[in-house]
Amino acid sequence: MDSDATSRIPARNSRPPLAQAALGVGVLVLDGQGRVLLGRHHSGTWELPGGKVDPTHESIAAAAVRELREETGLEAEEHEVRVFAMLHDAVHGINRVTMAALVTAGDGAAQVTEPHLISTWRWTRPEDLPKALFDPSAQILAAWRPDLGIAHPPVHRLDIVTEGTQA
Repeated sequence: MDSDATSRIPARNSRPPLAQAALGVGVLVLDGQGRVLLGRHHSGTWELPGGKVDPTHESIAAAAVRELREETGLEAEEHEVRVFAMLHDAVHGINRVTMAALVTAGDGAAQVTEPHLISTWRWTRPEDLPKALFDPSAQILAAWRPDLGIAHPPVHRLDIVTEGTQA
């Protein structure tokens, strides 16, 4: 629907809707050897790059590219981002929707750009993933490779198949 048509629709009420969910993206970054990029958070867990999607019309792919650049210094283009799953759980009474995105980044060196959050980035073989994973990262990794047997909290999962990929 174009913006002109939307502007002609009368508002149902004058208040914005009550926030019901937090929307984020987790970026599964693979290097040329198939290793996964993980950051060591100061809390002790390991995590994928990612974060919240900007509510001002930012696409999932744009958020993935932005978060990857902000957190690691690695560059990607939106057309290189493949969203492969939508994960839904709840934390502290808030619905959390995490979009799982895959990016192949070659063998670039990730930089610690947010030292107050992440102490180091490292490339890890999927078979050698640490046990202490941030919950959304564990959920994304399990959706990507169920054969790895990654422990994670319950999550509702919807696989996303895009043109040129298989389920």
